[in-house]
Amino acid sequence: MQWQPLEAAVERATGRAFKVRDSRSMGGGCINQAVLVSDGKRSFFVKLNAASKLSMFEAEAAGLDDMRAADAIRVPEPVCTGSSDGNAWLVMEYIPMGGRSNARLAGEQLALMHRKQADAFGWRMDNTIGSTPQPNDWMNDWAAFWREQRLGFQLQLAARNGHKGALQSRGEKLLGSFDRLLDHDPVPSLLHGDLWGGNIGYDREGNPVIFDPAVYFGDREADLAMTELFGGFGTAFYETYDAVWPIDSGYAVRKTLYNLYHILNHLNLFGGGYAGQAQGMIDRLLAEIG
Repeated sequence: MQWQPLEAAVERATGRAFKVRDSRSMGGGCINQAVLVSDGKRSFFVKLNAASKLSMFEAEAAGLDDMRAADAIRVPEPVCTGSSDGNAWLVMEYIPMGGRSNARLAGEQLALMHRKQADAFGWRMDNTIGSTPQPNDWMNDWAAFWREQRLGFQLQLAARNGHKGALQSRGEKLLGSFDRLLDHDPVPSLLHGDLWGGNIGYDREGNPVIFDPAVYFGDREADLAMTELFGGFGTAFYETYDAVWPIDSGYAVRKTLYNLYHILNHLNLFGGGYAGQAQGMIDRLLAEIG
């Protein structure tokens, strides 16, 4: 892409001249392209996508700001967003990674971030989970929020994507009865929203860094559940979290309900074997209800 519009945006945001002298690909997964840009003195991490994705980057920047404001765990500072020549971008602080992991500190700091709370469930804007829209209208009832804006929304997307039959019939049954699974009274905690192992790292001093959020205020267990979905963060992480803010009884069942959201999202994004996994999770939850 042409760097001049991005350079001008960085200059406006930081008050210092910036000209890209070097750029190199940093991967970026299946959603965005990621590039490290430098003028020889300062470096920035840049996410790139089609211009139509600008609102996605604006919401991500707002989420990073909210997590940073909690002053609990390190989060990259967003610098600016913008678009030109068919491209949208999000420019962020570049944090060199590679330090020794410290799962205990990560557990402690995540618990402290979850102490940042709101008066209701949701967020000040809609955002995305991966590239899927994630509605965040404020609601006072957590069970209703999870039914309507998380599982119900994903099931509707799945139906539109051709995943019908037993997934939908069993899913509808779950939506009609899972209040019995949410038998605790969570407070609306600030959540990362997409906290799997690929979205946490450690800087060169060993401080945890979390990034690529899908922020909203919800049950803190939804974040904890996602940390377990693709392998877990290690025993020390959960022990320390529990010492700072004890996990409520019944979490072992509720985490399946929360992770079902992410498996349905993977089904909608990637298809494949996620349909069977989602249906298996629904069946386990229905068995819990009896």
